[in-house]
Amino acid sequence: MKVKIIRLQLSHLWNNEYCMFVSQLVAIFLKYNAEALHLRKAFDRLQGTLPEIAKIKAYDLSSAISNQLSDLNNERRTLILGITEQAKTFGRLSMQGVSQHVDVLTRFINKHGRDIGTTNYNDNTKRFNDLIADYDNSQAVQEAASVLYCRILFDQLRTVNTQFASLFLQRTQEDSSIQTVDTRAIRSETDDVLNDFFNAFEFCSLEYEGLDYQTPANEMNDIISHYKTELKARTTRRLEGKEVHSEKPISVS
Repeated sequence: MKVKIIRLQLSHLWNNEYCMFVSQLVAIFLKYNAEALHLRKAFDRLQGTLPEIAKIKAYDLSSAISNQLSDLNNERRTLILGITEQAKTFGRLSMQGVSQHVDVLTRFINKHGRDIGTTNYNDNTKRFNDLIADYDNSQAVQEAASVLYCRILFDQLRTVNTQFASLFLQRTQEDSSIQTVDTRAIRSETDDVLNDFFNAFEFCSLEYEGLDYQTPANEMNDIISHYKTELKARTTRRLEGKEVHSEKPISVS
């Protein structure tokens, strides 16, 4: 009796989901005797795609880090703008005892440049490092920040700047080991190999009726069905106007 493998619209999988999907199928079939099931050649080809799949995974991780860096850099700029606006707000008030602190904080911001955070990553980080070091060494600026209720913004700026520097270093180290990756070409080739494996599996299940193809097929179909259901649900959310790209990737425990 011919066993049927459920087909999945592979192009709808995100890169990280695609890598996980292929790896999970390989892991499932590794538990079975490919030689005895007459699928050694087809399965070897499928296993052979894993090194290329790993390139997609590494490249996708690098892209994710780039997005995080952009968010952190934007947050640094938002924080310094918040501090600037806070000083302006207090400068427009008639509250006693704040004008001198407004002057101190305004001079401090002007010293480091109101365009801080708008240039390239390296320059931004250096200038924010200098600003934070200057802040730490100035009792007057710290007092002004406290009186004008923006000390918390300086604390957050320090945290974000440290996170940015650490993440930027991580990306630099990883980028040096990641070659240019044509993810579309790798996925297209892997799609062909995967479909060939499924076709061979179904053919052999018909050709060798005395062998158990149903058990591995059931395991693979369970995984495929899960992805299929999740993809359908995501499509529905997208059509309803929801932002799906910020969602967590599909996973199978």
